[in-house]
Amino acid sequence: MRIVLFAGLLALMLPSAALAGGTIDKACRATGRAGASLCGCIQSVADQVLSHSDQRRAAKFFADPDKAQEVRLSDSASAEAFWDRYAAFASTAEAVCTGG
Repeated sequence: MRIVLFAGLLALMLPSAALAGGTIDKACRATGRAGASLCGCIQSVADQVLSHSDQRRAAKFFADPDKAQEVRLSDSASAEAFWDRYAAFASTAEAVCTGG
């Protein structure tokens, strides 16, 4: 819960230009389905809860959602661990960035 509050405060305190440019932000913007503010917020949350390596992996999901399904259904321990981290990120980003 603390990380959600912290990420939300961070997103409000930083100008959107400061949030731009991360791996998740770039992938989000490339889809054309979200604006700069939302993509920047999602990047801010990613910076708080995902490693750079996890961010690179998760960014691929924006362009190819089937990759997410492949990871989710994988039986490998590393894929399952990543999926747990990714699911926590996605829930946090939704709560912080959309109020959901």
